[in-house]
Amino acid sequence: MAEKAPKKRKPMIGLQPEGDVDWSTYRGVLVVVEQRGGRAKPVSWQLLGQASRLAAKLEAPVMALVIGSNVAHLAQEAIYRGADRVYLCDSPELENYRTRPYSRVCLHVIRTYKPEIVLMGATYTGRDLAGAIATHLPTGLTADSTQLEVDDERLLLASRPAFSEKMLATILCKQFKPQMATARAGVFEALPRDESRTGEIIPVPPQIKPEDIAVEVLEFLEATGKVNLEDADVIVAGGRGLGGPAGFRLLEELAAELGGVVGASRAAVDLGWISHDHQVGQTGTTVRPKLYFAIGISGAVQHVVGMQNSTYIVAINKDPQAPIFKIANYGIVGDLFHIVPAITETLRKRKAGVGVLSQGAASTPQTV
Repeated sequence: MAEKAPKKRKPMIGLQPEGDVDWSTYRGVLVVVEQRGGRAKPVSWQLLGQASRLAAKLEAPVMALVIGSNVAHLAQEAIYRGADRVYLCDSPELENYRTRPYSRVCLHVIRTYKPEIVLMGATYTGRDLAGAIATHLPTGLTADSTQLEVDDERLLLASRPAFSEKMLATILCKQFKPQMATARAGVFEALPRDESRTGEIIPVPPQIKPEDIAVEVLEFLEATGKVNLEDADVIVAGGRGLGGPAGFRLLEELAAELGGVVGASRAAVDLGWISHDHQVGQTGTTVRPKLYFAIGISGAVQHVVGMQNSTYIVAINKDPQAPIFKIANYGIVGDLFHIVPAITETLRKRKAGVGVLSQGAASTPQTV
């Protein structure tokens, strides 16, 4: 029996750009600024900080794209935060995010101004928009990155957790431009705001066709009861050492006195003591608060990578050898069920102007 000749495969739509493309004409790092109601998400400024570091190595400009309605102030703010050039698409039709209108603006800017790298936050909006753009360009997209670097060949080295968070995979897009990635909030550090910086703001037409407005936004209903770890300045987090869900009530009281929110380790969430939206770590939320309490948390790598960039870390644990003390700015060895209430009560008395507790009220904790 004669062997059948293999069938010729038709090229898959979207995998090849139209015509020959000179990839060398692509230069610069572009950050798509995410905003809601005229207020930018902190991850956008964090990405502008990292874009500035990458662009310095590439000797290329830092660019930002601001889309929305009445958002000109964000274009100027992007310059203060590190952008050299800002593309501003300001139109009433773009007040609320919708995939098709926003993606058309992004595609127009990318095709016209040709950045070699495009970065967005790994938020619900950023994930949706980045995926829509990448399929149309076409190019590769690394989602949920936690490290972003560039090599000597101008390739973006986008790393993300892989294999059940046990290792980091570094992903490259060698054949197409722009190289795209979304990145977690709290991973990178924003540059100091500098009002002396100057830059260029370039108006961009909205690129909207009647058929693009397929959805009408009637109202936004804010989710209630869900903790916002990404924007919190103070986080009081608990782990397995709390012994059960009742232990989180102590943390809630302390967080209330500090004006913060409650976080948790993966162990506490897996045990069902608190909901997943409180989880800090690789499989939860990456945070960068000014003050982070790690209470009853041993310091597993999975948790540490999600909070190690906090400005100040205070660890409370009965085990003096707990790994969490290696990254803590301040450590207390002792019984958290005595220490935490004592700290909470001290804060209450200071607010009331009564004074502080006498020394020794917290079972003589040891500073590490």
